Amino acid sequence: MRTSPVIRLAAATLLAGATVLAAAASASAHVVVEPSSVPKNATDQTFAFRVPNEDDTKSTVQVEIDFPTDHPVPSAMVAPVPGWTDKITTTKLATPIHTDDGDVTDVVSQVVWTGGQITPGHYQDFTVELGALPEGTDKVVFKALQTYSDGNVVRWIEEPQAGQPEPKNPAPVLHLTAAVADDADSTDAATPAPTGSAPAAPAAAKTTAAEKVSSSDSTARGLGIAGIVVGVLGTAAGVLLGRRGRTGTSA
Repeated sequence: MRTSPVIRLAAATLLAGATVLAAAASASAHVVVEPSSVPKNATDQTFAFRVPNEDDTKSTVQVEIDFPTDHPVPSAMVAPVPGWTDKITTTKLATPIHTDDGDVTDVVSQVVWTGGQITPGHYQDFTVELGALPEGTDKVVFKALQTYSDGNVVRWIEEPQAGQPEPKNPAPVLHLTAAVADDADSTDAATPAPTGSAPAAPAAAKTTAAEKVSSSDSTARGLGIAGIVVGVLGTAAGVLLGRRGRTGTSA
């Protein structure tokens, strides 16, 4: 039995739509840092390394985040993650970093989380607080190693390059934007905090704003991909209905 051209077209269209959706899912399943951008002079900011489980049958059992050595982060603290144990490694700098609080000679170079599981279809956020950001650069490139229960290790270590296609295993990148004006900081400092208020609230507000920017970017990309798929499927449906209409008229 011969398959009609309309059915073949519809099948090809559905296959194309599935391919686009699969590509979108693959592109979003990277280890990333959230928020993905902050002002260069931001301090005491909380970030999350978001680790999705990409395997359909295996769980993620270890996560390693390597901090940059060319532009070291002056200070960092790691938040506990329920079910996971963290091991923090520090390194001594050959040249101390000068800060308002004094010279920094030891910095965090690596954090490894073990003991927990990220099951298929889930992700886990591993949170750190950076007291300050490195100077002399517009981005901080971390490297992430994701170990699965079968021993397979996925190395998210490839640095994305401007104007080039995204690498297969891109490293988490924190982009540093233009510094916030000093008068904004002085205004915040001049306003006394209410008695009993949590001192971390201003930092949390800054982080939330950055997260909204990152979230809106991700939403825009998702809507764009969805629009492509809907457009393709709509075209196929129009062709199919047109063919049926012509067939009914000729009869």
